[in-house]
Amino acid sequence: MSNLKRKIVESLIFEVQEGQEGLRLDQFLSLVYPDFSRSYHQKLIEEGYVLVDDLTVKKPSKRLKEGQRITFLLPEPEPLQVLPENIPIDILYEDQHIIVLLKPCGLVVHPSPGYTSGTLVNALLYHVKSLSSIGGVERPGIVHRLDKNTMGLMVVAKTDIAHRGLTEQFKERRVEKFYKALVKGLPQWDYKYVEASIGRHLIDRKRFAIREDGKPAMSEVWVLKRFYRQSISLLKVKIHTGRTHQIRVHLSSLGFPILGDYTYGFKRSSVDRRLLEVMDDCHMLFSYHLAFEHPVEKRWLSFEAEEPEPFRSTLAMVQKLEEELP
Repeated sequence: MSNLKRKIVESLIFEVQEGQEGLRLDQFLSLVYPDFSRSYHQKLIEEGYVLVDDLTVKKPSKRLKEGQRITFLLPEPEPLQVLPENIPIDILYEDQHIIVLLKPCGLVVHPSPGYTSGTLVNALLYHVKSLSSIGGVERPGIVHRLDKNTMGLMVVAKTDIAHRGLTEQFKERRVEKFYKALVKGLPQWDYKYVEASIGRHLIDRKRFAIREDGKPAMSEVWVLKRFYRQSISLLKVKIHTGRTHQIRVHLSSLGFPILGDYTYGFKRSSVDRRLLEVMDDCHMLFSYHLAFEHPVEKRWLSFEAEEPEPFRSTLAMVQKLEEELP
């Protein structure tokens, strides 16, 4: 262990329990120590900070057996490598512990392969003096995410205590999250409760799909308005779980793909070309309501955002076309 790059500040020991057998080593660590992102766990494994039955294992993909002892050598935090960038961000609320902001379409939340700059994290590091260290170097302060082409409200943690408190609320499903979505199609119902597990697509690993062996996912959907001439609907969606691509997968599985979401069934030919011009390659999905308990002060906070661009212009165009079309 003398060749480790950083000083060890804590040694944690976990035992693989019944039901955890077969998990990858990085999956197991993400489960038992969720303060770090899975990608950061993978990095630590590859650098030699994880032992299985007292033997160093540098393969994140190693499958585990029940009863094995996992030793996690927690290293001192490394300095942030992500550079601050003067990218405008729309902050709705800020105190010493948290920030609530409106993420625009096109902004990636955190650095990843292919996105080493120009992310929300780069912007936050420029505008904020400190962010929580939980999440590793690439995701300081990031408690939850929105897809690149989805817009809406997000909460960011400035301190570790706030990060842990918010993470607990998300995990226990105590955070209120409402979205609006413009979809192709006309639901025959006004309200639907969707309970369908989601897992990674068997063939296309960048996509997700409804799978019986996936993680539980629950959404509520209301129809706010139908535009009959264009076969387009405006929906309100409440999510009770935060699975990756959850709303996109659930709505697509019902036969109502989100406008602009080519990954999950939207076709350019299905709408008027004037809509395509204003959509600007964005998903017509935005998180307009976010409510949670302040992780330190314990008071209830509730935020609502007005429709941002290009959602606003797209909805306006849909309404205009509805009046003009025969």
